[in-house]
Amino acid sequence: MNENIRILAVETSCDETAAAVIENGTTVISSVIASQMESHKRFGGVVPEIASRHHVEQITVIMEEALNEANLTFQDLHAIAVTEGPGLVGALLIGVNAAKAVAFAHGLPVIGVHHIAGHVYANHLVEPLQFPLLSLVVSGGHTELIYMKEHGSFEVIGRTRDDAVGEAYDKVARTLGLPYPGGPEIDKLAASSDEAVELPRAWLEEGSLDFSFSGLKSAVINTLHNAKQKGEIVDPGALAAGFQQSVIEVLVGKTIAASRQYGVNRLVLAGGVAANSGLRKELEKTAAKEGWALTIPPLSLCTDNAAMIGAAAYVRYQQGRFADDRLNGVPGLSIS
Repeated sequence: MNENIRILAVETSCDETAAAVIENGTTVISSVIASQMESHKRFGGVVPEIASRHHVEQITVIMEEALNEANLTFQDLHAIAVTEGPGLVGALLIGVNAAKAVAFAHGLPVIGVHHIAGHVYANHLVEPLQFPLLSLVVSGGHTELIYMKEHGSFEVIGRTRDDAVGEAYDKVARTLGLPYPGGPEIDKLAASSDEAVELPRAWLEEGSLDFSFSGLKSAVINTLHNAKQKGEIVDPGALAAGFQQSVIEVLVGKTIAASRQYGVNRLVLAGGVAANSGLRKELEKTAAKEGWALTIPPLSLCTDNAAMIGAAAYVRYQQGRFADDRLNGVPGLSIS
């Protein structure tokens, strides 16, 4: 009988301190998250130094809580996993050093995990990944199309050339006077409007699978400024709807192009913006039309969490890809 492999995973790449225990890469035994959202709200975004301080205060408590919730001890574990990058360097270092210290103290191997690989493998907790597949990664720091031919293989075939989609959402929300985080606020506002302001779509050069949202963000700002100069009022709901329609049309359009170019009919959605209701609905409609097998993680697995890190770490555990004491936080870590 095969032994069940249990991994304690830690995630501290940004403003969530999270720990989880994952069994065999697919079963969440426990998952605990301490959010810092209220601390950063008054600044309109994440303040790295404040995030790091919160991680220092929470990390050991959250790891112990994850073990207690799982009714396990360190002796029941087979490895410790941690996000090594990308992310805020101070935040990453706290998670990495905590994981290394615990692993050393208990004689356990440590596994470094790429944050975006974690987001992709959040889908593995819903149903086992089957290959080849495409992953559309949409978050505050990343917008990428990733081709995977097997476990642990990541080929970035399209990426943003400027703003990530989540970053664009937050900046547009700030322009509209909406609270942080802006993504959910724009989503709600867009859904409340029956009209949409016409805004540009950035398709880039023919055949490109890359993204660009900087021009769209500028178009929203210019629309508001021009209206103000003329003494006109722009309906915030219609502007939010126009912005969201432009974003979704480009994200889905590029995904369709990638699917046809690579001959892949399996798609997984990953990242914090995967919680966007408009994007989820449009992808479901497109999947039915294109004949895709589509997996979208539940809302609890879209935002940063440690369960996804444990799922990705299990693949590395099976491959024997362990880190040594040189493991460090790498803010610009490449997934490929």
